[in-house]
Amino acid sequence: MHPILHIVLAIGAVLGGTMFACAYLIWLERKLAAWVQDRIGPNRVGKFGLLQPLADGAKFLLKEDVVPAHVDKALYFLAPSISVFTTFLAFSVVPFGPSSGQPGDFQFVIAPQTDIGILFVFAAGSLAVYGVILGGWASNNKYSMLGALRSSAQIISYEIPLGMSLVGVILMSGSLNLEQVISRQADGGLGGWHFWCQPLACLIFFMSALAESNRLPFDLPECEQELVGGYHTEYSAMKFAMFFLAEYTHVITVSFLVAILFFGGWHFPWIAEAGSVYTGAAFVKVLVLLVKVFALILFIMLIRWTIPRYRYDQLMSLVWRGLIPLTLLNLVCVMFVKQFELPEIWLLPANAALFFGATVVSAQAARRRVAPRLQRPAEAARATV
Repeated sequence: MHPILHIVLAIGAVLGGTMFACAYLIWLERKLAAWVQDRIGPNRVGKFGLLQPLADGAKFLLKEDVVPAHVDKALYFLAPSISVFTTFLAFSVVPFGPSSGQPGDFQFVIAPQTDIGILFVFAAGSLAVYGVILGGWASNNKYSMLGALRSSAQIISYEIPLGMSLVGVILMSGSLNLEQVISRQADGGLGGWHFWCQPLACLIFFMSALAESNRLPFDLPECEQELVGGYHTEYSAMKFAMFFLAEYTHVITVSFLVAILFFGGWHFPWIAEAGSVYTGAAFVKVLVLLVKVFALILFIMLIRWTIPRYRYDQLMSLVWRGLIPLTLLNLVCVMFVKQFELPEIWLLPANAALFFGATVVSAQAARRRVAPRLQRPAEAARATV
């Protein structure tokens, strides 16, 4: 296949598939929310409400596009475009299937064999904060600006454990190439998945990615109770839809990265091995990866209706006092194992010990904070007697 034709087909598959997935993931999340809250959810437009995404898209297209008179119009229109562009740009090096690297074979990635794939994803994803900041600044609205300031602090802070949690995975894989990371796990079989040796890194990466995506319980930049609507308060019609599209695209990208980096990517024992060459093997590998991604997206949606939103001070305390020290300690453990050529499975009890130690320290700190507050009512009661 000609390289240009491959790029065009890959871009079309990614853009079309992502847009379609975003539309119906919104429907799925509304149905899931209704199930959790004992409601019905969308059920009016089409069978089971399946045409609701089309109706919502038409509503955004036909809705009056209000532009407040006090905004900085250039930046106001640029902000949602930046948010969408950066999330799709990060997806250009994420493989959505097997990639052999052989000429003539179809590579299930827009930019195959990118040796700095992980760094490129971080670089492109970090640019998304500019869309949020510019949206808040250009709106000339105090609530929007507060949401933008929260977002800048939140995203910059959580990028530190997001990147540091993957250093151990990079050391174990010996490559920044996402396709090589999958191949290394596939060669090791089910026990070669990085999750078994790095569960703590997986948890930290997943939590940091939720904060980067502004998903609950880390959606402080658009906290309705305090900021009306956050950085997109002044946005409507398709401009608001672009912010929403960027958020869901980010969720899809995060789910792909977690599946690729920690759960073997397209690998699955017996049906999708590194040496599988039966008819339709490539399709099965793509399907395996998509099933893993779908399961992670469902998990992210369930978190939204399970865990309440953090306070802002709790959000920042979690990353600086909890996640960053844990990533440093985990990295020391990985370097120790690699230096002395110990079995990688030794990292599992080390991760468990770090998690247990962090839990004990956190519980003791919480007890010290709460104890004075519990003593004051008791002292007041004794004084009245």
